Amino acid sequence: MLTLNNEHIVKDTDPRLRNKSEPVPLPLSKEDREILEAMLRYVRRSTNPEWAQKENLSPAVGLAAPQVGIFKRMLIAIVDEEVSEDNFVTREFALVNPKIVSHSEQRCMLANGEACLSVDDVHEGFVPRHARLKIRAYDLLTDKVVEFRVSGYTGIVLQHEIDHLNGVLYYDHINPTDPWAKKEKDIVIE
Repeated sequence: MLTLNNEHIVKDTDPRLRNKSEPVPLPLSKEDREILEAMLRYVRRSTNPEWAQKENLSPAVGLAAPQVGIFKRMLIAIVDEEVSEDNFVTREFALVNPKIVSHSEQRCMLANGEACLSVDDVHEGFVPRHARLKIRAYDLLTDKVVEFRVSGYTGIVLQHEIDHLNGVLYYDHINPTDPWAKKEKDIVIE
């Protein structure tokens, strides 16, 4: 069984992280399935302090294959979504060849900016993302091609991971002259 930990995380000082990842042939090969399952285990276990310490994992809500040195279009995201006041549901994504098929013009951003396992330096500022989007991908968890809509925090996480597949890092989106600039209709998520 393939296992991943912090020693496998490719940092932004590595120029390979700027490469576009290759599409993944479907059905998944045994090797690609094992890689995606290992990435899913990393993210699932990273938020459990006992597992994280034991397995040398940093807390994560998402992980893209390039971040572990595999330049294929695969990503993981595990996000707690608020469905009503103080009621959350956990959504898990294990996506192959994800594609944003449509998106809103309205933007959203996290109030405190974004962070990344591959980025050690602090890059402060708003990271504008689409507030709503539709994604099509093969999903390992359902074993089929799916199309779904996301918004808010879940959309931000998925856009962050899809960016990795295109060689883009979150701080590339920060306004260099005014890092905290935003437009009137932008949604800021606390």
